[in-house]
Amino acid sequence: MKLVVEVINAHDLMPKDGEGSASPFVEVDFENQLSRTRTVPKNLNPTWNQKLIFHLDATKPYHRQTIEVSVFNERRLTPGRNFLGRVRIPCSNIVKEGEEVYQIFPLENKWFLSPVKGEIGLKIYIASDSNSNSKPKPLSPVFPSEIEKLPPSTPLQAPESTTSTTLPPPRIIPSDRTTSEAGSIEELPTFDTPKSIEEAEVYSGAQVIDQEPKEESREAVAETTQQLNKHQVLQPQMISIKRRPPGTPSVDPQVQSSHHENYNHNDTNPQPRISIKRRPQAQDFPFTMHSVDPQVQPSYVEGYNHNDTNQKPRISIKRRPRGPFNPQVHASHDEAYNLMGTNPQQPRILVERQPQNTPLTTHQVSPQVPTGLDENYNLSDTNGERWPSGGAYGRRGWMSGSDRFTSTFDLVEQMYYLYVRVVKAKDLPASSMTSSCDPYVEVKLGNYRGRTKHFDHKLNPEWNQVFAFSKDRIQSSVLEVFVKDKAMVGRDDYLGRVVFDLNEVPTRVPPDSPLAPQWYRLENRGDIMLAVWMGTQADEAFSEAWHSDAATVYGEGVFNIRSKVYMSPKLWYLRVNVIEAQDVIPGDRNRLPEVFVKAQVGCQVLTTKICPTRTTTPFWNEDLVFVACEPFEEQLTITVEDRVHPSKDEVLGKISLPMTLFEKRLDQRPVHSRWFSLEKFGFGMLEGDRRNELKFSSRIHMRVCLEGGYHVLDESTLYSSDQRPTARQLWKQPIGILEVGILGAQGLLPMKMRDGRGSTDAYCVAKYGQKWVRTRTLLDTFSPKWNEQYTWEVYDPCTVITLGVFDNCHLGGEKSTGSNAARDSRIGKVRIRLSTLEANRIYTNSHPLLVLHPHGVKKMGELQLAVRFTALSVANMVHIYGQPLLPKIHYLHPFTVNQIDNLRYQAMNIVASRLGRAEPPLRKEVVEYMLDVDSHLWSMRRSKANFFRIMSLFSGVITMGKWFSDVCLWKNHVTSILVHILFLILIWYPELILPTVFLYMFLIGLWNYRFRPRHPPHMDTKLSWAEAVHPDELDEEFDTFPTSRSQDVVRMRYDRLRTVAGRIQTVVGDIATQGERFQSLLSWRDPRASSIFVVFSFCAAVTLYATPFRVVALVTGLYFLRHPRFRSKLPSVASNFFKRLPARTDSLL
Repeated sequence: MKLVVEVINAHDLMPKDGEGSASPFVEVDFENQLSRTRTVPKNLNPTWNQKLIFHLDATKPYHRQTIEVSVFNERRLTPGRNFLGRVRIPCSNIVKEGEEVYQIFPLENKWFLSPVKGEIGLKIYIASDSNSNSKPKPLSPVFPSEIEKLPPSTPLQAPESTTSTTLPPPRIIPSDRTTSEAGSIEELPTFDTPKSIEEAEVYSGAQVIDQEPKEESREAVAETTQQLNKHQVLQPQMISIKRRPPGTPSVDPQVQSSHHENYNHNDTNPQPRISIKRRPQAQDFPFTMHSVDPQVQPSYVEGYNHNDTNQKPRISIKRRPRGPFNPQVHASHDEAYNLMGTNPQQPRILVERQPQNTPLTTHQVSPQVPTGLDENYNLSDTNGERWPSGGAYGRRGWMSGSDRFTSTFDLVEQMYYLYVRVVKAKDLPASSMTSSCDPYVEVKLGNYRGRTKHFDHKLNPEWNQVFAFSKDRIQSSVLEVFVKDKAMVGRDDYLGRVVFDLNEVPTRVPPDSPLAPQWYRLENRGDIMLAVWMGTQADEAFSEAWHSDAATVYGEGVFNIRSKVYMSPKLWYLRVNVIEAQDVIPGDRNRLPEVFVKAQVGCQVLTTKICPTRTTTPFWNEDLVFVACEPFEEQLTITVEDRVHPSKDEVLGKISLPMTLFEKRLDQRPVHSRWFSLEKFGFGMLEGDRRNELKFSSRIHMRVCLEGGYHVLDESTLYSSDQRPTARQLWKQPIGILEVGILGAQGLLPMKMRDGRGSTDAYCVAKYGQKWVRTRTLLDTFSPKWNEQYTWEVYDPCTVITLGVFDNCHLGGEKSTGSNAARDSRIGKVRIRLSTLEANRIYTNSHPLLVLHPHGVKKMGELQLAVRFTALSVANMVHIYGQPLLPKIHYLHPFTVNQIDNLRYQAMNIVASRLGRAEPPLRKEVVEYMLDVDSHLWSMRRSKANFFRIMSLFSGVITMGKWFSDVCLWKNHVTSILVHILFLILIWYPELILPTVFLYMFLIGLWNYRFRPRHPPHMDTKLSWAEAVHPDELDEEFDTFPTSRSQDVVRMRYDRLRTVAGRIQTVVGDIATQGERFQSLLSWRDPRASSIFVVFSFCAAVTLYATPFRVVALVTGLYFLRHPRFRSKLPSVASNFFKRLPARTDSLL
């Protein structure tokens, strides 16, 4: 792999040559590879347009590396250079070739007092070895394609002879002559150059020094090579490029890594170096995992600790010894789920199975509101529950104490499976009747049978299919693998079998390497390649395997029950600035057109306003914003139409443009506008041969670009899970890691009827950022145990992860389509805000699954989760709290509220459409429920809930007002006296007011720390106003839009809405009245009141000028704190005067 840094230009650099200018060049340092551009003399806005290529080892974790781009001024009179600024770019933001975008970076100073200004424009991307130039070019001209990509402010320069002076890692052939410049020694590398250039030496000052290679320079001598630090090289004046003599092999040293060494970075020198020869990295080896020898650790009680101090924090989990275990987990649905302290050392939960021979109570699919108040909707803690000891099988056991391994699934219970991978077969016997074979494989374990697909007429089939049998359902000690020939009529022919003893099956837990399959001889004839091992749900084959607990699923349902990870499509905002059009000729030449433009992208259609003047050259200058999705499948269709009649529009021209034609920008730099020729509507439809004969056409002037600096909102802003911009180049470093263990669910209600009894086929979906995860569907169980763990990178702690549980209704038996198609039913949803979690702590809780039905709120069960948020850097965490939530372009060029709502709806539809095309699909009803698509619709219940939320906010102010009133009325003499004393102290020392306020808040914060929440928040039925809601209000909330209810019901609801709106209208009118009274103080609407206020203001001004402020504050405070015997029950004079002021209510109709 190659890292390409394309240095385009710089602007407004700091003059450093003493003459108001500078001679800048750019130096790039990446992993001790140093490279520089040519020097542009006497220019504070230089343009280089030069590519620097570095070697990138993709096998190493380069995402934590940084690229340092420094700008220097080359001194002419005295050798040396002056620092002009630098930019440090993290490698995690680098994109692949073809996705690079021109970026402008502000230059930063290296020291606190170093004067730096200006900015530099770069393009950075990763190219493969085949696409990048492994041989440096002697000339680097400015190509026209690169000129088009430059911003409008970039001046164009003539092509110059430039050479990329990169010092990459290839082996260096030393010469016996060295170049000494400014006291530094530099041995020059030899590159493979084109044959047309025998020898080229490029000097920054256009001076060429010849240097003859000697014969002994062909050998690479590692011992005589020097390494020069950057601070030792003041000015790398000369780079020599020589042609390798024919027949000299290109040496590419590969450091052989030992299998038993670790992958360490031991570079302790913070200064990057100029590597004259590739340094032998003796300790830079690939990461190697080792298996644990069962003989070394025979104990059943083991501690699994992660001792790597450079990695993220881990939790040490000790195995529970074997022994009797009697869990007591939620015996009934009416049991209270009280909150207890969470123990981070116990991250696991046991879901007890329902005992056999226990009658099952079925519920209706649309459950009624419970009549009793015995149902609890609170969060329950599960720290007291433990996982049972590993189940033993036979004499040797599945996973004995010496065979257990730690894995990345440390938040969930390790569930063990028997995996059988059927790879292929060869030399199978042909049938005597058909002279061929239609083979398939049947895997049998007890009563469970798994079967591969069959191939027609194939003696060497290849299946590559995996079967997984749960340990809990093992019914035999022998695994049988049959190879059969499918017969058209009658019983299938038997070709052979392989038998495995489960006691001899090896165990494999990642990160162990996959078990290599082996050839096994069949009894009759032929061979079959198999791999059999014991593993956990952390195995790579888990998600794609056929599972024994889903043996009844067939057809398309086999794909719909698998666990999968989905990625949201990359969304862009497409901004279309319609400027003007020319030569728009209407169909009726006797009238001037009323022209407007209609733009369409997929299902999104937007139109401009009609041009206010009737003309053939209309002008609009309007912006139309769409949501586009990668890969770009839709085209932008522009149609110019004439409003002939209010109900009739005539198409005057049309053009379709691909999305790849438009420029991507990351900031608000200007984008070049272009003229596009319109295609006459209907022309060429039947006379395609005459298309080229059209010599006249209308034109439209537009400026179109893809906005990469915005974050495309596809979910509600109240609980957004991602706030990063579209362009990866603008992403910041992650500040933490979120790990979620989806343990299972408990007490789920039956969602459908199957064979005369209730049934639920549950799966869980989690969404955070661009990553969606879906667990495996567990069939016909009310207490599913998924035990799947997933990880997300966290870029902002003030985000929300959403988890939903659904009932799978696509198991292969449903064939309905259209409006009657089966839809996955909602069971419940959980949201967890990451900012409410403590770092490096494991939260294990059972979250109630609450769903609002037309008949009321219902608890559908509990979702058991283990959540851990690991902070990578406390400094970055503190810094992020001072940054804006959304990218800065949202505040510099914001969208309107209507635009945000429309774009969010379109983005949600695109995400649902793309995820619905995956296999298995994440269906539209699931995506809409997870993204809260209906959160903006009217609901009387939500309106009441929001009103009482506002009232709860003002409750604190009201409480403080009541307390102050009690102090003024001397209801508690001690408190009133203390307040008087405090007031006098603050009047005497006013400088203590602000410190006292902040000290008081500090003490309150410390006091409230004792009562801080100990668990993540959950759905609150009281806050949502879901328990006391009227049934008709719920029916209104679940009504369609437009309504489908009867006229009487709609009339009743309309009258109720008018009543509520009348109250709101009265409150708003009262607020307006008070404001207008303030305005009338000096408006002379009431001349007597204004005269009184003006005279009072003059007297108050004279008094306050003559009286010290402390005296005024003291008198005012003592007046308000006076004893009740000096008070009157009548309103004050100021209140009476204010209420008599006029308002504009008498002018309302």
